Amino acid sequence: MKTNSELQTDVQNAIKWEPLMNAAEIGVTAKDGVVSLTGIVDSYAKKLEAENAAKKVIGVKAVAENIEVHFPNSWSKTDEEIATEVLSALRSNWSIPNDKVSVRVEKGWITLDGELPWNYQREAAKTAVHYLNGVKGVTNNIKIKSESHNAIEKKDVEDAIARSWSVDDSDISVSVSGTTVTLSGIVDSWYEKEEAGRIAWNTPGIWHVKNDLVVDYDYAIID
Repeated sequence: MKTNSELQTDVQNAIKWEPLMNAAEIGVTAKDGVVSLTGIVDSYAKKLEAENAAKKVIGVKAVAENIEVHFPNSWSKTDEEIATEVLSALRSNWSIPNDKVSVRVEKGWITLDGELPWNYQREAAKTAVHYLNGVKGVTNNIKIKSESHNAIEKKDVEDAIARSWSVDDSDISVSVSGTTVTLSGIVDSWYEKEEAGRIAWNTPGIWHVKNDLVVDYDYAIID
């Protein structure tokens, strides 16, 4: 059982524990399991690090992230320079097929478009640009279009989730409609929600995952 103040402290400590974040000034508030993050960091990677650290804390049901990225003048780059570095980063990543991802950059914000056969490739494309200087944010619009024509079997997805030691599947329901898998039910942590979704995305023939899992953790609503 956690109070709001206990959850706030746990999230603050989790963020400070991350190597990139130990000197960052991140404001944290917690209310009924919803954590809000504010502050200013000097890289997009640090912004993500703070959000991911918060999501892993037991008791966090949702994260409202309002962290701003401000660069020192020496780190500033033009959109053209950023676009060139993004394309180079994508080409150097072996898991991303060449010429399948298009890039747009506007005021430091990157938008990725295109179609790829697997979700892990879409995630790799986004991850490849996280640590580039000058990046303020990334919108990942890449769509998944599987090259497999095998019908998705509900039991295959259920068995895959059940094999994971880190996900309690006792309250997870799986439904399949064509190339879409929907996950519903309750899990104890944000990590379990994302891990169940990641496992579902590994299904051959999948195009979409609707992750409707609800994060629920018992705690006292006391300040």
